[in-house]
Amino acid sequence: MPKPLRLGVNIDHVATVRNARGSAYPDPLRAALLSEEAGADGITAHLREDRRHIRDADIEALMAGIKVPLNFEMAATPEMQAIALRHIPHACCIVPEKRQEVTTEGGLDVAGDVSRLTDFVGPLVEAGIRVSMFIGHDPAQIEASAKIGAQVVELHTGHYCDLHYEGKFDARDTELEALKAGAVYADSLGLEVHAGHGLTYETVEPIAAMKQVRELNIGHFLIAEAIFVGLGPAIQHMRKLMDAARG
Repeated sequence: MPKPLRLGVNIDHVATVRNARGSAYPDPLRAALLSEEAGADGITAHLREDRRHIRDADIEALMAGIKVPLNFEMAATPEMQAIALRHIPHACCIVPEKRQEVTTEGGLDVAGDVSRLTDFVGPLVEAGIRVSMFIGHDPAQIEASAKIGAQVVELHTGHYCDLHYEGKFDARDTELEALKAGAVYADSLGLEVHAGHGLTYETVEPIAAMKQVRELNIGHFLIAEAIFVGLGPAIQHMRKLMDAARG
């Protein structure tokens, strides 16, 4: 029987809308609580160095207010490590971050930064935080993630989704096969496998069908769809597609 597939809902872009007007609403915590009610297994929030959406006070409110686990996305910087160690969220997902990017553009180069990331991850793991590395499907990056002591890898699905919407279906299918191989390899090394970035109703099922994948983290599409149907129904429909794909 397939292992259950969890859904983490990223509420960053509720904060994006709030910050566009400099107001107190919409409240990311309210979105997180609605996501819980709709069946989300966890909440993801990315505290960027430039604070363009989620802010420090949002992390404090989420830690105090939600009952499901918080997945704290962050760059591998001393500032973010200190914030994580102060709050002790359920998980930290280490992501690459550039000031000029619109969103996270690719996976982290773990293989090129093994020594520093080993030192960075150690205190988080010792504090009882599950550490995830947001990476591509390159075997070298998967191996490096295991080497530095991370317990989880989150495979970047953005390229697969982009190829789908560009109509490059042969290239999309090649990328999908590479993601499948990456999931199998990571699982064989004892890493828990998550996936996310850019997933929509049209693209989620092939990823959800991968039996090694234990969690999907989805945000931008769900917040966008919520404009038209509401956050609860958007999440519930995504869950239905995930469950159907899982069999």
